[in-house]
Amino acid sequence: MYDTILVPSDGSEHAVRAAEHGAYLGRAFDAAVHLLHVVDVQAAAGIFDAGGVDAAFVERLEAEGERALDAVEAVAGDSDRVRTASVRGEPSGSILEYADDHGVDLIAMGTHGRTGLDRYVAGSVTERVVRLAEVPVLTVRATERSHLDGDYTDVLVPTDGSEHAAAAVEHAVAIAERTGARVHAVSVVDADRLGASPGFAPVAEVRERLAAEAERATEAVATRAEEVGLETVTAVREGRPSKALLAYADEHGVDLIAMGTRGRTGVERYLLGSTTARTVRRAEVPVLAVDGGER
Repeated sequence: MYDTILVPSDGSEHAVRAAEHGAYLGRAFDAAVHLLHVVDVQAAAGIFDAGGVDAAFVERLEAEGERALDAVEAVAGDSDRVRTASVRGEPSGSILEYADDHGVDLIAMGTHGRTGLDRYVAGSVTERVVRLAEVPVLTVRATERSHLDGDYTDVLVPTDGSEHAAAAVEHAVAIAERTGARVHAVSVVDADRLGASPGFAPVAEVRERLAAEAERATEAVATRAEEVGLETVTAVREGRPSKALLAYADEHGVDLIAMGTRGRTGVERYLLGSTTARTVRRAEVPVLAVDGGER
C-alpha cells in the first residue's frame, strides 16, 4: 500500500508529531520515509524583498530548515529508511512536486487546526496539499490524544455509502491489518437532511430511510474488514456529521480517522466547508484524507 511516505516539516510541534505517525506507518509498511523542508525565500523576505535578498538572509533560512529537519529526524528513527531533503519554493507546490517526482504514496504533515477568527487553514499549506494531492494525506495536530504510544488499536472509517467515502476503506483496512487495529464503520444521518425531503415526506419516514441507507453503508465496510480477519464495530448516529464523528472518536478512543474527500477538480474542488475539512481542523487524532474523485 505504502512504499514511500513524505513528511514535510516546518519545525513546529505539529510537524514533529506528524513525523512520529509518518515514521510509525513507515515501519508498519516497511516504507521509505522522506523528510522535506521547503525554504520559502519569497514569503520570508516579505516587504523587504523590494531590493532583493542577500546570501546571508538565504543562509539563515536554510539553517532554519536544517534545524526543522533535525527535529523531525530525531523522531523518525531508522536512518536506513529515512532520507532528508531541502528545496526552495512555494511550500504546497513544492511538496506536491516532490511527492510526484519521488513516487510518494502517502504524505504526513502537521496542521494547526485552528477555528474561529484566528484560523487561517483556508489558505494554509496543509489544506492546499489535502485539496490537490493525488495521494492520501495524513494530517496531525500536536494534541494529547495524538501522542503515539504503541500501536493503533482503533481506526474509524466514516461512510455514507458513496464512492468518495469508499475510497478511504482500503487504506483504513490496510493500516488496521498492519497494526492489528479494530475497524469502526460509522455513518451519520445528517440532521439537516431530515427536513429536506422531496415531496415533503414525514420526518419519521425520511429518518427511517436514511438510517437504513446508513446501516447498509456501515455493513459494507465491516464486511470488507472482516474479509481480512479484522475485528469490526458498526454504528449509526444522527446529527451534524463532523461533530458526531469527533464525538464518536473521543468516546471510543479512536487512534486514526480515515475518510474520503469529495475529490472534485478545478474550481469546484474546495475542501473548505466539507465534513472532511471540519474533521481535519478539529480532530484530536490524526485524520487520513483520501481523494476518491476523478482527475
